[in-house]
Amino acid sequence: MMREWKEFLKEEEANGVVEVILILVVLIGVVVIFRKQLQALVQDLMQSVEKKAKAVE
Repeated sequence: MMREWKEFLKEEEANGVVEVILILVVLIGVVVIFRKQLQALVQDLMQSVEKKAKAVE
């Protein structure tokens, strides 16, 4: 089992998979850390869109 895992990590394709997983972990961490700020930003953007959409009508 351990030998198979080491071979998996040595393969070129596996390195790409590991990199993608690490990127996802970092992105999830950033979202968790800055959740409130991101929510406020999205809310402000949506309010701005609503105001501009009403102005167009």
